[in-house]
Amino acid sequence: MAVGDKMVDDCSSSAAPELHVLAVDDSLVDRKVIERLLKISCCKVTAVESGSRALQYLGLDGDKSNSVGFDALKVNLIVTDYSMPGMTGFELLKKIKESSKLKEIPVVVMSSENILTRIDRCLEEGAEDFLLKPVKLADVKRLTDFVLKGGVSKNDGACMNRKRKLLDDSSSSSADSVSLSSSSPLSSDSESSPRHSSTPHLISKRPRLSSS
Repeated sequence: MAVGDKMVDDCSSSAAPELHVLAVDDSLVDRKVIERLLKISCCKVTAVESGSRALQYLGLDGDKSNSVGFDALKVNLIVTDYSMPGMTGFELLKKIKESSKLKEIPVVVMSSENILTRIDRCLEEGAEDFLLKPVKLADVKRLTDFVLKGGVSKNDGACMNRKRKLLDDSSSSSADSVSLSSSSPLSSDSESSPRHSSTPHLISKRPRLSSS
């Protein structure tokens, strides 16, 4: 028996509450990967192939006949790809956050492209996290632990440190690139733009202030 299969089997005997995760990705391969990681993490998974299908499942498309009813859903977490045809993950995020019934559900956006403006846009719109593909089991474990704790993470300080490290690494790498380009006798203005820096695998939004 494979390790993953054994971990999934162990979930059935676990006393921990089962989370229901809605996974949205137009790529069949990526959809299967995130579904597998979530199941290993003892989650119930509903996987759909588009943002419009996710809205339909959640009952936000205006057609109640296609919805299973939010009370029956009990979705605890939504994980969506950013780049999808028809409706992007960002547009799906906005729709969910505009809903009075669903806005409290944590939404995590995934992307294979490390574009800082895209990341900032999603976090500012209300995304809980932004994952860079390929998604790792450690990322999923951290997210499920976060949800199980009621959305109050004990690692809020670590989240801020990751964000600070992202900014520091970006500034440092940019400065090094400019220095190297300007010192080269073959460099020109068109070739001296700083290279993209590597970033941490998981980029978290700033922790929310808890209401007393």
